[in-house]
This record gives sequence, C-alpha cells and structure tokens, in this order.
Amino acid sequence: MDQIRPFINKNIIKVLAGQRRVGKSYILMAVVEEIKQQNPDANIIEINLENFAFAHIHNATDLYNEISSRIKAGRNNYIFLDEIQEVKDFDKVVRSLILDPHNDIYLTGSNSSMFSSEIASRLAGRCIVINVHALTYREFLMFHSLPDSDGALETYLRYGGLPYLINLPNESTWGEYISGITDAVVYRDVVSRHSLRNTDFLGRLLLFLADNIGCIFNAKKIVDYLKSQHISSSVTSVQAYMGYVAEAFIIHRVRRWDIAGKRFFEIGEKYFFEDLGIRNSIIGYRPGDIGGLIENVVYNHLIAMGYNVKVGVMTQEREIDFIAEKDNELRYIQVAMTVSDENTRDREFGNLSRIPDNYEKTVVTLRDSAPNTYQGIRLMSLREFLMS
Repeated sequence: MDQIRPFINKNIIKVLAGQRRVGKSYILMAVVEEIKQQNPDANIIEINLENFAFAHIHNATDLYNEISSRIKAGRNNYIFLDEIQEVKDFDKVVRSLILDPHNDIYLTGSNSSMFSSEIASRLAGRCIVINVHALTYREFLMFHSLPDSDGALETYLRYGGLPYLINLPNESTWGEYISGITDAVVYRDVVSRHSLRNTDFLGRLLLFLADNIGCIFNAKKIVDYLKSQHISSSVTSVQAYMGYVAEAFIIHRVRRWDIAGKRFFEIGEKYFFEDLGIRNSIIGYRPGDIGGLIENVVYNHLIAMGYNVKVGVMTQEREIDFIAEKDNELRYIQVAMTVSDENTRDREFGNLSRIPDNYEKTVVTLRDSAPNTYQGIRLMSLREFLMS
C-alpha cells in the first residue's frame, strides 16, 4: 500500500504482478476501500477476469465495451482489472483508457509475459509495476500472531507464506491446500496457458528444480538428468518449459555476475522458488534440504525488500551467494548452515574478505550469531536476518 498510495489519482497505470494466491486481489480491495473513503463519489469499476460474471469478455473489444458502458463522464473513474493476462491485447484497451485524465487504472497479473518487452514498450511512460510476493517471515509472524522462534521459522520453511493459510483451522490442513494451489498454478498458468501436452516432462522438470535450489546448473544438465530418467528431451525444450514456469512466477532465475569482469555469464544460473510451501509440495519437506531452503528464503527476503539480486563469481572456485543492489548501494551475502567448522568459516568469510570494496558484507547461518562480527564481516542468524 505504501508503494501504491503515491500513484493514486495519478494518470499512470498501476500493475500488481506476482504468482497466484499471493494476495494481489486483496490489495486491490484495500485500494478500493481507501479510494471510497477519500472520495465517496468515485465511480468504481471492478472486473475480475476469473469471475464467471465476466465470461462474456473474450477479447480486447469485449473488455473495452464492458468498461466503456460503466464509465461516467465528468467523474473520476477508478478501473480495477484483476488477472488481466486472460485477455489478449489488453494493453491496447488500457492505453486508450489512460488517455482520459479522469481514468485511474489498476491491473493485476499472474504471468510475467504480460509485461514482455513489446507490451512494456507500448505502455512506456504510462505504467508502473509493483511486484507482490508471498509473505516474508516477518509478515508470516504477524499474520499468524506468532512470536519469533525456531519453531515459527521451521513452520515457515515447511509451509511458506501463502496468505490464505491464516483462514485454515490448523497446520494439518495446510499441506492439502498448498498442494491444490500448486496444481492450479502449474496446470492453469503453465500447462493450459501454453497448451502443453507433455505434462510428465514438466513434472520431472519441476522435481529437478525443487531438488536443486541453490545449485548452479544449465539446461544441458537437466537434459542429462531427464535422460537418466529415460525421458527424451532437448536443450531447446527444457529452456522453453523453464521459461513457462518462470513466467508464472513459480521460480526465479538468478544469473551469475563476474565481479572482476563486470559482466553476466551466459551459461549457468541458480533457480529459487517464490514460495517454499509450493516447492515442498512438489518434492516434500526433507531435513537434508535445509541448506537449500535457507538460501531460498534469504533470496526471497532480499527481493521482497526491493533488492535486485545476482550470484557473484570471483574465480571458478570462489562464489558469493548473493550480490544485492538497491539505490546504487550493494550488499554481499554468504549463506551457510553453520560456520562452527574452521574450513567452512574460512571459505565463507574468506570469499567476502577478498572483495575489494567497503560495501556491507554478511554471513547468514541457520543459528550462529555470536560473535556478531568476524574480520569486520557481520555474522547473523537466519531469524535475525529475516527480521531485519
């Protein structure tokens, strides 16, 4: 809401983008209520493209006609379009509507392809995108009225941050709900949207991604894995399917950055899940995966805080887990289960100490927090980091 408020009553399209079920529609409802309080005479036009009441809207012309029939001349019209990616060429409609300064437009979308370079260029200068994520750990505690504790963190790592969990009676029902959401997101936003026939191939790909969070790999490695599972595939098909999964905001691709050469590597990246509950519903919650889960939740916290994140590469053997950039400032972050072992401590702190600048450097572990600095590099427990 803090990000949206400065743009209310401004002649610019507000877009809320993110995975299904992370709360975009409820944020729109909150905006509607705030506008009604500020302007009781406002003409509110709400269209949810998932609602059967709007099943007659099949294309851009239908959408335009529906909105035009409800616009009131000479008054401020607040137009809310939920899950707009369901309408092809929607950008032509909103681009036309925004020409009238009396129209204030808000959109939500669950597929990043709706903001492809082509559409973004059409809306250039008239659109601001606000990314909506699953709940952060701190928000999860607030939603469920929980104190910060090791038990609460374990629950968050297991079930993730889908907001609707607050409405379910107890944790025993959470897994079933998340499993249903996973099926809906995968089969509606990936299989159905792209008319995919090879669902077994997609399922194996998701298993591989869930089993390798925090690992560097490329499409060729996935092809080799699928071949070991007796599934024929190609680099091209793997890249296409991974693109579809990323479009639906299920996973995030994090590219590797050559710190010395100041360039991105063309091959090899990491993938993280938007919501750990969905990741765990795909492959299960396994104690042996805790290292990858920690890295995933650190990444999610950084992007939720508005950082642009990449993986740092110093040499072939030396890596910085995350380089986080915001407002022209950098943060370097290493993630480890623990640094009680001398070799691990030398590796994690040593990599950071070799970076020749004075930006903030932090090592995040599951529970280590004392002493809180080592060679000038900050040491934080995961809970401490997620509450910061």
